[in-house]
Amino acid sequence: MILDEIDRKIVALLIKDARVPAQVIANETDKHLTTITRRQKTLEDEGIIKGYTAVVDYEALGLELTIITELQLSKGKLFETEKEIAKIPSVCGVYDVTGKIDAIVIAKFRNREEVSEFAKKLLAMPYVDRTETHVVLNIIKEDFRLVNII
Repeated sequence: MILDEIDRKIVALLIKDARVPAQVIANETDKHLTTITRRQKTLEDEGIIKGYTAVVDYEALGLELTIITELQLSKGKLFETEKEIAKIPSVCGVYDVTGKIDAIVIAKFRNREEVSEFAKKLLAMPYVDRTETHVVLNIIKEDFRLVNII
């Protein structure tokens, strides 16, 4: 699906505030309400808009530890292993990367014990050859709402 300027504006407004009423989007884009609701539904159906969520402070919710784990995986089992890792509830992201490692996992935890259990779970997976886990000391920026580049 090729997005035009109206679609991009709809997405940008929803990224800023997922609760923005369709009428406000219609006013902002100078389009009719039915046009906006139709386009928004199409963006959802096409998977451009995958869902609506609140932006929360995870530390305030008790998830005080963010970890970044580098993985080396056995040849030929990359996607299967990544899919299994992605099912773990504390995992925020799983990424294929270039370089000496095969994947990076970002996850959030309440305490060191949870991190330890996670690391052991990863190492127990049949195709995980090696891990290196980094504990984030300070979060300078953590915001995936990339409104300004859409």
